[in-house]
Amino acid sequence: MQQNWRAFDSEHIWHPYASLSNPLDVYAVTSAQGARLTLEDGREVIDGMASWWCMIHGYNHPRLNTAIERQLKQMAHVMFGGLTHEPAVELVQHLVDLTPEPLQNVFFADSGSVSVEVAIKMALQYWQGRGKRQKRRLLTIRNGYHGDTFGAMSVCDPEGGMHHLFSGILPQQLFAPAPVTAPYEPWDSADIAVFTELIEKHADELAAVILEPVVQGAGGMRFYHPQYLRQVRELCNRFGLLLIVDEIATGFGRTGKLFACEHAAVAADILCVGKALTGGYLSLAATLVSDEVASGVCANEQVFMHGPTYMANPLACAVANASIELLLESPWQQRVNAIHSHFDANLKSLAGNEHVADVRSFGAIGVVEMKQPLDVAQVQRELIGQGVWLRPFGKLLYAMPPYIIQQEELQQLTDAICHVVENL
Repeated sequence: MQQNWRAFDSEHIWHPYASLSNPLDVYAVTSAQGARLTLEDGREVIDGMASWWCMIHGYNHPRLNTAIERQLKQMAHVMFGGLTHEPAVELVQHLVDLTPEPLQNVFFADSGSVSVEVAIKMALQYWQGRGKRQKRRLLTIRNGYHGDTFGAMSVCDPEGGMHHLFSGILPQQLFAPAPVTAPYEPWDSADIAVFTELIEKHADELAAVILEPVVQGAGGMRFYHPQYLRQVRELCNRFGLLLIVDEIATGFGRTGKLFACEHAAVAADILCVGKALTGGYLSLAATLVSDEVASGVCANEQVFMHGPTYMANPLACAVANASIELLLESPWQQRVNAIHSHFDANLKSLAGNEHVADVRSFGAIGVVEMKQPLDVAQVQRELIGQGVWLRPFGKLLYAMPPYIIQQEELQQLTDAICHVVENL
């Protein structure tokens, strides 16, 4: 590696959600262990982001390392078209066993965004198979985020989301106001009134509803009442619409349930998972569907025309199996509940700060929402100085740490958040 590799990075590498003309600072990582990253200059920082929420077991876990190494000695990859392998079959068995009973069929993808594309394509093809080609629009709620590819972008918030620049180009979907009743508040049926009106008015042209269950992630880190999701399921049943549930950010324990839809005791027709699926080791996602959806997609001898090159990559499937087994064997619920209790106890004092609009927590998610957008570069420099890595965006300073984070690390994390807010 050339000695001035950092300079080469700044001149040639386009980092995510960043500008090449005015790039944000980037920090070089040389190694990682547990909940900690070691930077190039030798400093250690606590990763409060779990590498965008996927590294639930922390870094460099020996059991996950072993799963990768064992599979590597057999084969790193093989195409999934016309071939199969045991790690993929085992992973499908895990997913079918862990998700609600109607979800019996699994289609693999190589990222969460692509799994949403798959879900949307399946919903559209389902109605084509049922002879109702006019059902081609989607209904969702504002403040949602489902990925950065075109189909996924079309169901992200069209105004306040990250993809508003493409609003005139993307397919025009339907958006209801985001629910405002929090999970701990009494349910207000007025919350879903506009959503109900949209379904009643547009049922003939709607193919599906797509939602992030109970927790909206990158669209605003918002939490809403499980009764809203129950009502959505009932409306989909009444008007014969498919329900797509995006569990990419929430799946595998982040909210205190294995899947967030369990808070509402509902089952989706189509379910997307990703991120923590492999414990953060490799990119892998999956779209699960019911037998009813599968039969519609494949009606009239149709095939589903989708097939990523790295679909069901054996390395990714092997480590996903190990990650799921490790999760189920661990006291993950107690860990998530402890993180939630800590966020609740240690961040709530910030609610009285003049710069803070709201403080909230749900599962292993802690959020401080400011009244004004944050200076990301400045905030990150201050956090690094406190020995903590977070990636704020917009008005949000939030944390979603690995489940294995230690109490003293968690305390350092929340102390750093308080330090930054109090010193604005």
